Amino acid sequence: MARTVTFKNNAVVLAGNEVKVGDTAPAYTGLQGLTSVTLADTPAKARLFSVVPSLDTGVCSLQTKKFDEGVKALGDSVACYTVSLDLPFAQNRFCSSEGIKSMKTVSDVHDHSFGKNWGVLIQSGLPLMLLTRAVFVVDPAGKVTYAEYVPEVTDHPNYDAALNALKAVAR
Repeated sequence: MARTVTFKNNAVVLAGNEVKVGDTAPAYTGLQGLTSVTLADTPAKARLFSVVPSLDTGVCSLQTKKFDEGVKALGDSVACYTVSLDLPFAQNRFCSSEGIKSMKTVSDVHDHSFGKNWGVLIQSGLPLMLLTRAVFVVDPAGKVTYAEYVPEVTDHPNYDAALNALKAVAR
């Protein structure tokens, strides 16, 4: 059966399988600037993956800012990423103009492997490809300890629950 969320109250279909708490974090290949990065390139520490459709929208922008502010106090004990299909150049421009320091970006524009492997790629129901809104926390051993697929893409995630889950696995 197809997995769906809604986008402005219209059902859209997600590619891939749902990532659940207890799963090993799926592999992916993304871009940071023009450099290819993988899950293995992330440090073996608590990690937060904040998935957004596009940084050029209000909710996505606010989500990135809220997590950037929320993880500052954790410093080097965590690694935090905003993942989208935005081009790396747009991601870098956004972070520079908005003063984003704690959140790094990963662009899934090349092969959509993050979207497919983490079950967040909207594969049908929209005239363009986007990632659905989701948040994942991965512990230092690579296990998913928190997973939230926001049922309505235009709604905010549960910031407090995600940050508390991140704090719980930070060392």
